[in-house]
Amino acid sequence: MRTPIAWLNLTHEKNRLVVAIAGVAFAVILVFMNLGFLGSLSRSAALVYEQINADIFLISPQSLDISTTKSFSIDRLYQAAGVNGVERAMPLYAGYLQWRNPETRTNRAIFVYGINPEDPVFLLPDLKNPENLAALKRSDTALIDRLSRPEFGSQTTGTTTEAKRRQITIGGQYSLGGGFASDGTLIMSDQNFRRYFDPLPLSLINLGLIQLKPGVDPGAIATEFQRILPPDVSVYTRETIIARERDYWINTTSTGFIFTMGVVVSCVVGVVIVYQILYTDISDHMKQYATLKAMGYRSRFLFGIVLQEAVILAVLGYIPGFAVSLGLYDLTEKATSGGLPMSMELGRMVFVLLLTIIMCSISALLSVRRVITTDPAEVF
Repeated sequence: MRTPIAWLNLTHEKNRLVVAIAGVAFAVILVFMNLGFLGSLSRSAALVYEQINADIFLISPQSLDISTTKSFSIDRLYQAAGVNGVERAMPLYAGYLQWRNPETRTNRAIFVYGINPEDPVFLLPDLKNPENLAALKRSDTALIDRLSRPEFGSQTTGTTTEAKRRQITIGGQYSLGGGFASDGTLIMSDQNFRRYFDPLPLSLINLGLIQLKPGVDPGAIATEFQRILPPDVSVYTRETIIARERDYWINTTSTGFIFTMGVVVSCVVGVVIVYQILYTDISDHMKQYATLKAMGYRSRFLFGIVLQEAVILAVLGYIPGFAVSLGLYDLTEKATSGGLPMSMELGRMVFVLLLTIIMCSISALLSVRRVITTDPAEVF
């Protein structure tokens, strides 16, 4: 049985081993959290579109994402409705209002969707509730997302407050989540939307929603729309508009860049920590390595020992890092009132494990150079 030199080297100084495991775990936590936020960014970008009951979306080319949509003429929606294969065409209005907290009287921006109560715009089960449908049709009444931040104040049905200096009543609740774009959302009728966003006319819409007849290919209809509609409107299927939204948040905004850089910096931190641990271990066992080299062991064997130490540290550090990250994911989701969908995915778990092993292997490669280049005669 071969002597487990790598394991014995690590366990010889138990305090150092604990510090090394903590250092690797810290880097693993940083990677997991940044990847979690990046994944949450991607999921929240798709969240709204997955809950909209449409196959094709019309949007202004000047719009960056759903929270910054530019309005265009509702005539484009009417033109699209005349194409063979279209079941229903529905307008969607969107914008920000200043919501007054009924308890503290402070104002906070809240995102608003305006819909025709007769149109099945959203797939949300709460909007099929007869009481909520009736509330949508009442003047100066809106439904509020129960996942909105507590800073908006009381969100119970019947609460009355102000929005843009106009009285508004909460007529019911639903669950959607605002993600990174907003801390809370409202849904109101198009007529109420016109009142609160006056002088914006209902002839200008933010999104055109197209439902197709069963069996109709969305890609073919989208191509037809692109042919007949003027360039002041862009056409997307559900898949392409979700991809567009994700690309905007991840590749265009500073938010996506920050989280991506966070992953890179976390890996660099991990490499430095493990390098320092391995370099110190090599320095303390330099005479042993020199003896092995003098006995005829090749550099490949010595590198294998250091690499084994790095892999052991990677695995031992990954386990507590993963456990702590699970708790932080849950804590983050609860702290944001469900606004950020943080979940641990199998692909991410495997990716971070492989990334940790690679990170520690790089440290081994950097630190083992001293063993390879040292002359045993100089050591003794």
